[in-house]
Amino acid sequence: MSNILEYKGYIGRIEFSAEDKIFHGKLEFINDLVTFEATTVEDLQKEFKSAVDDYLETCKKLSIKPQKSFKGTFNVRVTPELHKEIAFQAVKRNLSLNRLVEAAIRHELSRLESSASL
Repeated sequence: MSNILEYKGYIGRIEFSAEDKIFHGKLEFINDLVTFEATTVEDLQKEFKSAVDDYLETCKKLSIKPQKSFKGTFNVRVTPELHKEIAFQAVKRNLSLNRLVEAAIRHELSRLESSASL
């Protein structure tokens, strides 16, 4: 079961409100708040696509960049023991800590993509 919808390179995260008996969601990784809701899964999918299309059209009219830009940096918190171990491994391989972490992330993403296609 997934609470994610994808359309035109955009991701919508979905939740369900039992109290209101509706599905609702918002677009992730954009600079603006764009939401959608519906009472059925089929309507939710339509509303999500409509929200993406409306967002793109609004951005075009306003001449703004639609997606949030990523800087390529983020903080990762690990235990001191893991920090020490990866720092030692980076030195042993003559890599910066950043390069070793980047390689590890790429390896994990590749593994996840492979297992998802099974």
